[in-house]
Amino acid sequence: MSVSATEPATPWRRPQVTQGWLARLFDSKAFLVVACLTPALGLLLVFLTYPLGLGIWLAFTDTHIGRGGSFIGFENFESLWYDRVFWGAVFYTVFYTAVATVLKFALGLWLALLLNENLPFKSLLRAVILLPWIVPTVLSAIAFWWMFDAQFSIISYVLVDKLGLMDHYIDFLGTPWAARWSLVFANVWRGIPFVAISLLAGLQTISPSLYEAALLDGASSWQRFTRITAPLLMPILAVVLTFSVLFTFTDFQLVYAITRGGPINSTHLMATLAFQRGIPGGQLGEGAAIAVSMIPFLILATLFSYFALARRKWQQGEDNE
Repeated sequence: MSVSATEPATPWRRPQVTQGWLARLFDSKAFLVVACLTPALGLLLVFLTYPLGLGIWLAFTDTHIGRGGSFIGFENFESLWYDRVFWGAVFYTVFYTAVATVLKFALGLWLALLLNENLPFKSLLRAVILLPWIVPTVLSAIAFWWMFDAQFSIISYVLVDKLGLMDHYIDFLGTPWAARWSLVFANVWRGIPFVAISLLAGLQTISPSLYEAALLDGASSWQRFTRITAPLLMPILAVVLTFSVLFTFTDFQLVYAITRGGPINSTHLMATLAFQRGIPGGQLGEGAAIAVSMIPFLILATLFSYFALARRKWQQGEDNE
């Protein structure tokens, strides 16, 4: 029997497939969020939260290397209050951070503005400027230690033996203030590339049409910088400044490799003093207390970045609230 031509055809339907429990589980957004965040949270817990919590706990104990300690409250902090070496380290840490950050930003911004122009061999210049940042810190510290050596300094050799501008070699690391300025110079040399390349990336996000319009209005170079470059660069300036302050304030390798806190504890940063008291000195509790004392300064730097980023509406040309 043949099928009538007028009889409607049965429409095709996709066969229903029943999902297993595993497929339904991976379709769940809540499960995917937990599965993706758990490894990151585990790493943060093991490598950040636990060491930080242990350090804070040790700051309130009299723990020494080789034996446990007991809870002593604020005794470590009370002893630091009357410790002249500690306050000297606080002073030099603030001085070192402030001076080095100002110099790095002044020179880094100048380099960024220079590299943002149409220069010959601009790509090569960018690569050369990155070299101080790429070289390992310890290798840089050894090179600076040789340059600042009282007997074999290349700087003293040129000034005394070649140019005849001085009659004696400079003892860069033998006197407190000479050693302090030498470390600032070394830190600035290493930190300029980070500031320059970061600000250069920010400069290249600014539309050239803004500068062309300013030129048509007769704006000077200083007016273009203050009215266009600085406001639009402020968000990345805040981020780079915060990271620069954090890196400089917690610097350890450069200072410890060149001076180890000398002469006469004059170049100790809080980080190097905490290490000296906690590891070679064996007083883990006191070293942890010095390290914990750095936290308020780091929080202030982070808050600065937060409130500076709140002014990001400058990029949209809106008024700040």
